[in-house]
Amino acid sequence: MNRRSFLRTSAVLTSGLAALAASLKPLLEIEDLPTLEQFMQKYYKELTPAEMEKILKRIEDEVEKEYGLRPHVRDYKPLDGVEFVYCLNLTRCIGCRKCVHACVQENNLSRNPEIQYIRVLRLPHGSLDVEKAEHYYDAEQVPEKGYFYMPVQCQQCKNPPCVKVCPVHATWQESDGITVIDYDWCIGCRYCQAACPYWARHFNWTRPHVPKERLNLDMSYLGNRPRRQGVMEKCHFCIQRTRQGKYPACLEVCPAGARKFGNILDPNSEVSYILRTKRVFIQLKEELGTSPRFFYYFDV
Repeated sequence: MNRRSFLRTSAVLTSGLAALAASLKPLLEIEDLPTLEQFMQKYYKELTPAEMEKILKRIEDEVEKEYGLRPHVRDYKPLDGVEFVYCLNLTRCIGCRKCVHACVQENNLSRNPEIQYIRVLRLPHGSLDVEKAEHYYDAEQVPEKGYFYMPVQCQQCKNPPCVKVCPVHATWQESDGITVIDYDWCIGCRYCQAACPYWARHFNWTRPHVPKERLNLDMSYLGNRPRRQGVMEKCHFCIQRTRQGKYPACLEVCPAGARKFGNILDPNSEVSYILRTKRVFIQLKEELGTSPRFFYYFDV
């Protein structure tokens, strides 16, 4: 090899190594990369019960190692004959945001940086333009004269655009209507976040932080178990509660009784009664064809 060939080859190798280093830099900056066991894990829908039990134990071991507390992690499956829907009474909502904080506590959401699945919009009476709503109002006392409030979270669409764009099928819709995310399968591309018109998807730019003393130890694999940096998350209708016959945490804490939740396939359920008899005001951005399972209504 002459000098000219050597320099040319060296330049190509140097350029290639520089490009490789640049491509690896985002990964090197992630504090909690997936373990080899997580990386090699089979797709959720292909897991046998025995394999899932092994994974649940691994998660419990990881949580205990980090927090010094042993959680109870389960893989709650959809119930037969159930399709969950949410109804929210705009006449009664007072904009107190207690639902926001109950959700944070129940679902082990990061406090620093802070992630919230529910955002409460403030709109002036007579306005329907949610794109111009105030997301971060700061009122001394609520409700405020001249305004009404619209809490927004994952709408659990029948036709979810977020599912369609996921290149690795890490998010999907289950038979009870809940769209879920497998955090171990998510590659963090954020396509789902871009596709969602409801501001419902959240990306962990840094390692989520949950104080030990506030950790909810009743966990679900597809729900409120700890997430890692570099993955997406969102509201899942408190899957660890609702698939056990309980209400979502946001509903239980609402002081005005504005939130209703239940099985639309049951004609005697409260949500079925509401959709038959109340003035259903809106399915948010229904013109997009997403068919939300989240309904807003008035008392009259």
